[in-house]
Amino acid sequence: MTNEELKTRILELAPDAMVTDGKQYLEAVIPAGVLHRVATALRDDPDTAFDYLFCLSGVDFPEYIMVYYHLESYRHKHVVVLKVKTDGRDKPKLDTVADIWPTAGFHEREVYDMFGVTFNGHPDMRRLILDEGWKYPLLKDYADESRIVER
Repeated sequence: MTNEELKTRILELAPDAMVTDGKQYLEAVIPAGVLHRVATALRDDPDTAFDYLFCLSGVDFPEYIMVYYHLESYRHKHVVVLKVKTDGRDKPKLDTVADIWPTAGFHEREVYDMFGVTFNGHPDMRRLILDEGWKYPLLKDYADESRIVER
């Protein structure tokens, strides 16, 4: 599929999405409530066949945390980045995609560890790198007096 065809398909799945041509990949900001349904459809549709999640990461914004999902189709050689905003920064939550792409399991745990985003339905939602005493070190307001780390 071309990027224009991918845009059309994403907008069919999520009419409220904002789809743009990014610097490197097609980018789609989709509502959190449709993430799981859209991700499943993009994987299962033979025309899109996004069978590989190669990166999942978080970014801290002043009013929310955004999670980025980089998807690739080995069959079609196209890539899309789904972007999903959390509902605020206080106890942010999104649905898991670990049941769609198993590699998301560790990625989501890392985003939980670093940003505090909980993934609903995740099979093992616990810290991956840091122990329970740590706050979320990639949040912009993070400060750790005992280790003299500030942002």
